[in-house]
Amino acid sequence: MISAKLRGVVLCTVLLLVSACAAGPLASDPGTPAATLQETSAPDSKPATATGGVMTSENVEHVANVPKTAPFDGVDDINTDLAFQGDYAYVGNFGGFSIYDISNPEKPQVVSQVACPGQQNDVTIYDNLLILSIDEPRGGPECDAGDDERAWEGLRIFDVSDKKSPRYVGAVATECGSHTHTMIPAEDSLYVYVSSPGPEPDSETCPAPHELIQVVEVPLSSPGSARIVSKPDIFPERQNSDLASGCHDITAYPEKKLAAAACFGDGVLLDISDPVNPKVLQQLTDRENFQIWHSATFNNDGTKVVFSDELGGGGQATCDRNTPNTKGANAVYDLVDGQLQRRGYFKIPREQQQDENCVAHNGSLIPVPGKDVMVQAWYQGGVSIWDFTDSANPKEIGFFERGPFRRGGGAIAGSWSAYYYNGYIYSSDIMEGLDVLKIDDPLTNPAEKVKMDDFNVQTQKSY
Repeated sequence: MISAKLRGVVLCTVLLLVSACAAGPLASDPGTPAATLQETSAPDSKPATATGGVMTSENVEHVANVPKTAPFDGVDDINTDLAFQGDYAYVGNFGGFSIYDISNPEKPQVVSQVACPGQQNDVTIYDNLLILSIDEPRGGPECDAGDDERAWEGLRIFDVSDKKSPRYVGAVATECGSHTHTMIPAEDSLYVYVSSPGPEPDSETCPAPHELIQVVEVPLSSPGSARIVSKPDIFPERQNSDLASGCHDITAYPEKKLAAAACFGDGVLLDISDPVNPKVLQQLTDRENFQIWHSATFNNDGTKVVFSDELGGGGQATCDRNTPNTKGANAVYDLVDGQLQRRGYFKIPREQQQDENCVAHNGSLIPVPGKDVMVQAWYQGGVSIWDFTDSANPKEIGFFERGPFRRGGGAIAGSWSAYYYNGYIYSSDIMEGLDVLKIDDPLTNPAEKVKMDDFNVQTQKSY
């Protein structure tokens, strides 16, 4: 059962209480052109299933699907984020997390599933440490803690050296929990930026005032002793954060000593030369086109940032002709003389039906040398591959999507995260499980030569 706590727009992202946290779909602004629509989603006569109702562009092949299985096969067991290491994929779920063997990407195998309830259970991996974000008050940090007392939320840490039997090693309580988190590796430690909304009146775990981020240090030699080491309030005036205080997601590019933070009401460019004390380089505000600054992606050169807007929090149908193509979309910014300048927007050009939740969500670069290409999840809009090498004129080059999800009485569905890793695209589908896609295109094929040892999308590495 989804937590009853209400934290402004964040419960939109939690997905199941959307009516409590967002207004109805936005009507088109007469001064803003509506999206150019190429195709409609699969019609009602072809209801989506785990194996049918699939549409792809000619250059994309759906090579595998691993459906959700017990204990993560209920309607409330929402698949969330992904991380990769070697031949393994780690998939978060509101009920816990799963580890898949992807040594043969076209035949993924479940290695283990760990029941450890807590929304969102966004996941990262470093060496043998798996870290989960818990943005829901629980009875305690352990996996078997119930939610009656609702006195703890934050980060959980696991040792996954034995992939068949992950071991809980510790936790860190953070104010207002952890909606998402971002790792910044150091010599002997991991620094973890915790993003969460707040404050929440009368909450034991989310008191006022709520700093925008919290920095947790995880000693690699003793991860159980992890602790908060700073609470930088990166823009204390919060002048443009009337929806909520806090950040939704932060992407770090340690090689460039930069991070881009998607905060409630603002986008922020940060200097992370000192990871414990990040400094604001620039604060962006766009009240006209952005409702929820959701996430950020640097290009490989660190000369661009893509910020996404999660209009409606993931629970609304915003990929329709009544929503402008600048809303619920991606904004492409060029970094010029240390300052971000907006150049263009991208939104999928395929209209979705009125009962299909669709908006820009989690994605990653496809490592094409000399080009800026990205794959991205759009909930029931599916998976989009798009080229933003020309910042002012981004365009879609491939896609995958299912028809409308009809099971469960209008449940929220679709791709939560879609990332490229060592030649394949992996999509964590909220209801349908793990999808694996293959793109065969002259633009993206050079990426197959790039091999990664691991991949956490919030911690970018150059290729």
